[in-house]
Amino acid sequence: MLFVCLLIFASLTPASANFYKNIDHTWGDDRVQILDNGEVIRVTLDQTSGSGFQSRGEYLFAKIDLQIKLVPGNSAGTVTAFYVSSTGEFHDEIDFEFLGRVEGDPYILQTNMFLHGVGKRETQFFLWFDPTADFHNYTILWTPRHIVLSVDGIPIRELKNKKEKGAPFPLRQPMRIYASLWNADSWATRGGAVKIDWTKAPFRAWYKNLSADGCLWSDGKSNCSSSSASWLSSTLDRVSQRRMKWAQTKYMFYDYCTDTKRFPQGLPLEC
Repeated sequence: MLFVCLLIFASLTPASANFYKNIDHTWGDDRVQILDNGEVIRVTLDQTSGSGFQSRGEYLFAKIDLQIKLVPGNSAGTVTAFYVSSTGEFHDEIDFEFLGRVEGDPYILQTNMFLHGVGKRETQFFLWFDPTADFHNYTILWTPRHIVLSVDGIPIRELKNKKEKGAPFPLRQPMRIYASLWNADSWATRGGAVKIDWTKAPFRAWYKNLSADGCLWSDGKSNCSSSSASWLSSTLDRVSQRRMKWAQTKYMFYDYCTDTKRFPQGLPLEC
């Protein structure tokens, strides 16, 4: 049995979330700054280091929302990230990665997933708004049935659990929430052709309203029942499916599941 019939939820709702209480700095020293009485957190990248933070709790299945305002101006070579990940060589991971841009170009949102330690599951989108002008909401929904990534409530990607095909899916390893801003100029902008312009440093991004409704991992198990929350047994209804098709048709320009040149031996099983 994957679940036990106990319910222990860690709920960090926008009304109660406080970065002083709910996160730990992971790297970058004072480049991680908590502002506005714990309501906002700012991460910084300079020529010495990037920075990041993580949640104190781990989850086996969760619905996580986080609002982000990205680095303005010329952010080429940087990556601003929001993701969940387990630890170890064969880790599971679900990523939002915002690839820095030459000023005037659009940001690229890259999503990726590592399943049992294997990644290379990228999709890439242009956003339909300026993500540097204000905060926008990004959601990771992870259940035993599927993973759904959403932007401002619009689903952009769904990975279904296709165990009948033998496809890998994250079911057993708890994951922690992470966010960071880092130097990725070897690949992030125009395939690495454009490097970071350090005269524009420091680069800064902002996060607020972390909301994690999840099955808390404790003492080697996830204390969660199948009736714990509506999101745990959710599916995409017809309206959500239409919205996802809209986002993918108009704004997605790369999908690993259509890249037969990259996978000459056959596409991954979940495709």
